Amino acid sequence: MPGNRHFRFLTVGAPVVIVWLLASPAAAQQLSREQDIVELRLGQRVLVDDGSCPAGQIKEVSGSQMTSSGVLRTRKCIPRLGAKKR
Repeated sequence: MPGNRHFRFLTVGAPVVIVWLLASPAAAQQLSREQDIVELRLGQRVLVDDGSCPAGQIKEVSGSQMTSSGVLRTRKCIPRLGAKKR
């Protein structure tokens, strides 16, 4: 029965795909020192909680441009996401 094939994918295959997407390395890493970033790839984002940004923000280091000497790092303070604190 050809109709059962699609139903089988939805019940067995779809959860596997969802787990794979959630476990992908697309999420940013979080470190406590910028010196801990050894090799930054183009487009990669790393969150650094070193206290250099104002309260409620965190430093984001990203590989923004390819140069002849390697990947150019860009640093900026972004809003810290997570549970709100009183």
